[in-house]
Amino acid sequence: SWQAVEAGATMTAVAGEGYFINTTSNACTATLPAGSIGNECTFVDYAGTFDTNNLTIARNGSDKIAGAAADLTVATERAAFTLVFTDATQGWLLKDN
Repeated sequence: SWQAVEAGATMTAVAGEGYFINTTSNACTATLPAGSIGNECTFVDYAGTFDTNNLTIARNGSDKIAGAAADLTVATERAAFTLVFTDATQGWLLKDN
């Protein structure tokens, strides 16, 4: 289910939801939910400003992103992508972009 446009500096994502992220005024950090196999979260650059004010996807606890124990910084204008949780080894992987 899609959520209203998010313009805050921080937010917490919920599995199964999509987010339009507006970074016109500030960067945003979105914290992923605790991973469970098949969980998905979708993020869309609402205003085309991720290149100016980045979106940071923050890990939840020890969950990895693309096999790395590090947050993901998105700095591509008009980026739109879905992350899906696989397992403890790879964590959240890019499903589509």
